[in-house]
Amino acid sequence: MPRIKRGVTTRQKHKRLLEQAKGYRGRRKNTIRIARQAVEKAGQYAYRDRKIKKRNFRALWIQRINAAVRAEGLTYSQFMHGTKLAGIELDRKVMADLAMNEEAAFKAIIEQAKKALPA
Repeated sequence: MPRIKRGVTTRQKHKRLLEQAKGYRGRRKNTIRIARQAVEKAGQYAYRDRKIKKRNFRALWIQRINAAVRAEGLTYSQFMHGTKLAGIELDRKVMADLAMNEEAAFKAIIEQAKKALPA
């Protein structure tokens, strides 16, 4: 049975790792062991921050909706309750976009929500 040499696969793994570490500063870009640690940590940050990004955008949409709704004399929570009672199935992303760009359409939604609220 012939001997198996692993130089080719190791070089491919190292090359792929260094390509992922491209643009890093210092030895993180050209030393295998340090680059591996840096790439692994970057992956952890990327995974965590994908979750945080969703949180941040939801908070932004809520702020935009709240600002537009308060101009019409409602609070955010009253407005959301009214939309649920009125059966309006728009998500916060779409409502925030309407509040920013289509003021007339959003005012119509606010009126529907106001009518649905108990007096």
